[in-house]
Amino acid sequence: MSQKHLKEAFISNLNGTSLLEISLGLSLAPLCLLCRGLLLILYYLHYGKPLSSRKYSLLLDFLVLVSPLVFSCTVLSPIIFFMPSIIAAFCAGMFSKIYSQRKHETRVPFRQIVQEFQKTYLDPEYIPAITVFRVYVNVLTSISILAVDFPQYPRRYAKAETYGTGVMDLGVGAYIFGNALVCPEVRQKSYVTQPTFSNLARQFFSVWPLIFLGVGRLLSIKSIEYHEHTSEYGVHWNFFFTLAFVRLAASLLLAIFPKNKSWIIAINLAVLYQLILNTTSLKMFILHGSNGRDSRVGFLNANREGLLSLFGYLAIYMASVQVGLCLLKCRNSVKGWTEAARFLLLTALVLFLFLHVSQAHADPVSRRMANLSYCIWVLAHCLTFFTWFVVTDLTLVFTKLLAKGSSVPCCWNVVKPPNTGTKHGTEAVSMGKEGKLAHICLISAINKNQLLFFLLANVMTGTVNILIDTIHSKTASTLCILHLYMFFNCLIMYILHAKNIVVKFW
Repeated sequence: MSQKHLKEAFISNLNGTSLLEISLGLSLAPLCLLCRGLLLILYYLHYGKPLSSRKYSLLLDFLVLVSPLVFSCTVLSPIIFFMPSIIAAFCAGMFSKIYSQRKHETRVPFRQIVQEFQKTYLDPEYIPAITVFRVYVNVLTSISILAVDFPQYPRRYAKAETYGTGVMDLGVGAYIFGNALVCPEVRQKSYVTQPTFSNLARQFFSVWPLIFLGVGRLLSIKSIEYHEHTSEYGVHWNFFFTLAFVRLAASLLLAIFPKNKSWIIAINLAVLYQLILNTTSLKMFILHGSNGRDSRVGFLNANREGLLSLFGYLAIYMASVQVGLCLLKCRNSVKGWTEAARFLLLTALVLFLFLHVSQAHADPVSRRMANLSYCIWVLAHCLTFFTWFVVTDLTLVFTKLLAKGSSVPCCWNVVKPPNTGTKHGTEAVSMGKEGKLAHICLISAINKNQLLFFLLANVMTGTVNILIDTIHSKTASTLCILHLYMFFNCLIMYILHAKNIVVKFW
């Protein structure tokens, strides 16, 4: 076999992994974020000042926020079930040390501290969990798109051929979910009930970079005969086209229907699409082509997976718009966000129940078709993933209140309660300036140029695959390559952020 066909076979005919393993794997990112925050608070308690060195801040962020994820999907994947417990125990130890120092100074009862924490007000203009969720989806995607070409990356994590739940199958849907959370329709002011058609025209124009990137990827792959998984999107289609067309279709629907009813549209789309799959020959067409022999003759045949899966991805997008609208409601207190986290987690549990019913009576999860089960699965895991970030942020807010004056980048700012002049409010104001530390945060750096980060990761992945025989790479070489690749991508984002450069020309 040629190197091209060998690599294509290496990422084909796979069946995914279990829902439990994916859930445990997703818990690592919030735990890493918590670990980074606790380390910064401990540094403040020890030295009496925040970590201000950009060089050491970048190194700390990379080693704590990124490197553990590289190890978890390669050499540490056999013990993935133990890793969350290990990191959580380490975090518990740091929290205990922070609390013991606080207790030694003031001797305030723990119950009183919790009561004060519940009355704390948070900056309503910024929801750090949304930023962190979107950044980590990018980071995990960037790691996986290169790591999947190495033998150290478990085959069960790669995209499933037809049915199955691979980690990379979730990544595609999570990207759609994250984009919908911050779409223009969600970010519009509450008094705007639905976008006007003039706004719609501007949104149509805003997707041209995705079309351009999709065409560029298509031409580059075909010109250098780069290996590709045809049954993923088709012969000519790719994820950039999917993002663009889902965004266009969603903008059109949200210009016609009230945006606060987007969940109804999502349900109707997903259920109707599943009914058509089950009652017509559409499913057989997607899986086997018009002639039943995997024909790729004609544009529709050649790109049937990419074109027809748009219905499922559009349903995910519309449901995610509803989640975004829910999150942007005025919740400016710890108590409000605690209740929100409870509600999100309960919703996720209900979705997992629906997933069980859907897989039993409709169809197993299929990213290739983006069927009803896939839509439910993506939404359930994304809500769970997002909720863990909310819990992480609340934990860090609590810990910062223990160590007054400490700061954690990309974490909620504590602000003065409205219409009060209490001592509690005065103390809170003095702690609400930590947004100034955003310039030394890797998460903020990636967030500022997310599309560029994703594009750079794709280009670097192609470059590595052209220069290196990834399939026969040794473990040490694999880890070295993946770390250098991720560090280079992060460093470029960090430098651009330090110079306040945003690569956006549309």
